[in-house]
Amino acid sequence: MESRMGHDNLGFEPNSKRKISQHSSHSEDGPVRRKSNLHHAHNVDSAAVNSYEQRVNGEVNRTKKQSFSEVLAKINQEYETGQQNAHLEQSWIYSLCMRCRVEYSTPSWEPPGWQKVCPYPLCPPYRQFARIISIILIGLLLWTTAYVIIGDSAAPGGQLFQLAVLTVAANFGGFLISLTTLPRLIGMLLVGLLFQNVGWVNLDGEFTKVTAELRKFALVIILTRAGLEMDPKAFKKVYVTILKLGLIPWTVEFLLIGVLTHYFLDLPWMWSMMLGSIISAVSPAVVVPCLFRLRTKGYGVAKGIPTLIIAVAGIDDAASVAVFGIISSIMFTQQGLAFQIAQAPVCVLGGLGFGVFWGFLCKYVPEKGDAYVVPIRTLMLFGGGLLAVFGSEKIHFEGAGPLGVVFAAFTASCFWCGEGWDLEDNPVSTAFEIFWMIFEPILFGITGASIKIRELDPHMVAIGTGCIYVCIIVRIAVTVGIAFGDKLNVKEKIFVAISWMSKATVQAALGPVALKAVASQHRSEEEKHLAELVKNFCILSIILSAPLGALLISISGTKLLKKTKPMLEPPEGWRRSHRPSLHDISIIDEEEEREDIEGIADEDTAANTLSNAQSTSVFTVTK
Repeated sequence: MESRMGHDNLGFEPNSKRKISQHSSHSEDGPVRRKSNLHHAHNVDSAAVNSYEQRVNGEVNRTKKQSFSEVLAKINQEYETGQQNAHLEQSWIYSLCMRCRVEYSTPSWEPPGWQKVCPYPLCPPYRQFARIISIILIGLLLWTTAYVIIGDSAAPGGQLFQLAVLTVAANFGGFLISLTTLPRLIGMLLVGLLFQNVGWVNLDGEFTKVTAELRKFALVIILTRAGLEMDPKAFKKVYVTILKLGLIPWTVEFLLIGVLTHYFLDLPWMWSMMLGSIISAVSPAVVVPCLFRLRTKGYGVAKGIPTLIIAVAGIDDAASVAVFGIISSIMFTQQGLAFQIAQAPVCVLGGLGFGVFWGFLCKYVPEKGDAYVVPIRTLMLFGGGLLAVFGSEKIHFEGAGPLGVVFAAFTASCFWCGEGWDLEDNPVSTAFEIFWMIFEPILFGITGASIKIRELDPHMVAIGTGCIYVCIIVRIAVTVGIAFGDKLNVKEKIFVAISWMSKATVQAALGPVALKAVASQHRSEEEKHLAELVKNFCILSIILSAPLGALLISISGTKLLKKTKPMLEPPEGWRRSHRPSLHDISIIDEEEEREDIEGIADEDTAANTLSNAQSTSVFTVTK
């Protein structure tokens, strides 16, 4: 009876607004409540008290037996140890080691004596170490098999072996760069540049055909991911804003690059416009990691700014690839004038038609209840993208293929979401993220390896640098100027404009395409020089804009965006998996949620108190 009518029984609580408990929405920790001060106040364990008094008295007696100098030396030793630990935790070595470590949700098994051999935090946990060893062993097995089948090309010194070494080194370089605020692709690009100019790789000759096909595979993965990450509901609501902010600044930069390179680099109009179609694309590979770091602090999530930036980046990439395909088809075709005139409408309509058809086919094939629906849908979408890119090139309508890839992925995603799949937890998107993890170091490694510093024209580098920065500044100004009526203030408009200045993925994939086309058709030396200039200009744009864009996004985000107060309850569409995705940037950070857990509104606490008071069961406050 006392437990029912005691101090902790809310049915007899005189003040209904008294804060009794606090709930947390963290599923992994369970409900968290503050323990009442009077909880079990009448059931104090006397044995525990006596034990505590005996332990304290024993400690005091032992302390009295020590001399004053011994006690003072012990205190000084503990103080120095604490200072050393604090100094260690503030050092850059400790910070670097902690950034290299991988956090796991479940405890990791370790062999006996592992901590003695590999102490924390200087060495990784055994699980991370074992994963690295397994990857190395798998790589050795694959290389041994390739050497037995292929022969000298896979042997040390062969071009296939050099490509494999370049890919592994590029991945490691990307990891080192990711420890800073820069995107991984910068490290991959620099590794390729280093390997080429110190003579460690040679991917010229017949092997250029292999690297050209690998770029097309990477392009299919890039465009498929762009289509899968587009939210049809959000696009339908703000399609006017997305199209306005996506196409108008893109068109301005496209035309400006064409005009500047025509007059300052003496490029013919067709070549300069083709270069403009490549340079005007935006790189989500640079933007997304930076936005993710800002999201963890709550910046910009209230107005959906990350969603807007990603959607516009996808529109820009699709427009760039489509226009590039149309221009390159006109430039490198050997057909008549009528065929060239028909390029633009046929490429646009053909790409749209194929994309809608293939996306519609992926809705019914395979059947949605199939046990292997995820891998089959993944292969269907990937195979359809490869068919679109390689098939359109075969029939000399290169512009239709990339457009078909984007719309096939977007159409299929719309149908799958209608069947119950979550856009933010699409398992096919997970598969293409794994594909991109494999092809990203390949793409940027071979792109960096195509630069030979000794062959660069200093005049082109100087003029190209000026053209790139002028176009970036003009694009930012145009974006800020046309972003009226979009519920963004001036600071947010500036940040959105800065986010679209980075170049990387499309430039790396399309930059060398013209050079490959010229070489395959045995064009003149002048056209080969122009194709080399286009390739070097694209790589220069990556080097100049990607690091600067990442730094500006990280620095200006905290200054220009409004910080949203974290919410206790997760918003609608909370991600249930830990898969990294573009949509991760729209979720409130959990760490700040834990820090702010005490600041919940009084109304919520009063409601919880009232509901508990009305309960007929015994109320017990637990910790």
